[in-house]
Amino acid sequence: MNSRITVDPRICGGEPCIKGTRIPVHTILSHLAAGEDYETILKNFPGLCKEDILACLDYASYTTAEKVGTL
Repeated sequence: MNSRITVDPRICGGEPCIKGTRIPVHTILSHLAAGEDYETILKNFPGLCKEDILACLDYASYTTAEKVGTL
């Protein structure tokens, strides 16, 4: 798992967040889904870097990967 994403029950109710922030992964993914580019997201979230956005995408990819035998 990516070291930039953390899950802590004391932060944002345990939602996956970017490490050292209270920014949930789903927030960044929502901005990407709305068509925002990396530069705009980084302007709106000045504490983040491009690697944090990539970590959110990596996390989403991991959590949505097809698992054999789970259906």
